[in-house]
Amino acid sequence: MFNYYMGDTPPQFANKSEEECARILDYYCIPWMYEPRTFVLERDENGNVTEAFTPDFYLPQWDLFVELTTMKQAHVTKKNMKIRKIKQKFPQINIKLFYKKDFLRLAQKYDLQHEADHTK
Repeated sequence: MFNYYMGDTPPQFANKSEEECARILDYYCIPWMYEPRTFVLERDENGNVTEAFTPDFYLPQWDLFVELTTMKQAHVTKKNMKIRKIKQKFPQINIKLFYKKDFLRLAQKYDLQHEADHTK
């Protein structure tokens, strides 16, 4: 289905927007991985993970993690905070958050059938 997907098992996308983004990456022959790494952001006093974040895509060609959010801007604050924590805890990690407006521009440019998706 995807020619440039680098995973061992077929990706199980959380929403339609992620699948459409994967199609754009494939269209441009960009190798990609889906949710290949989870970053531990916080642990409790016993060492148990209390907060973690798994970016949607990894683009090895650019050593870049990409998180796609199609939520309303008012609900994006939590994701922005997690991205900031990743940058603080893992300064060597390159990560970019694409907002709904960024995705809508891509969807319009590539004539994708975007459905409003607020599941993630």
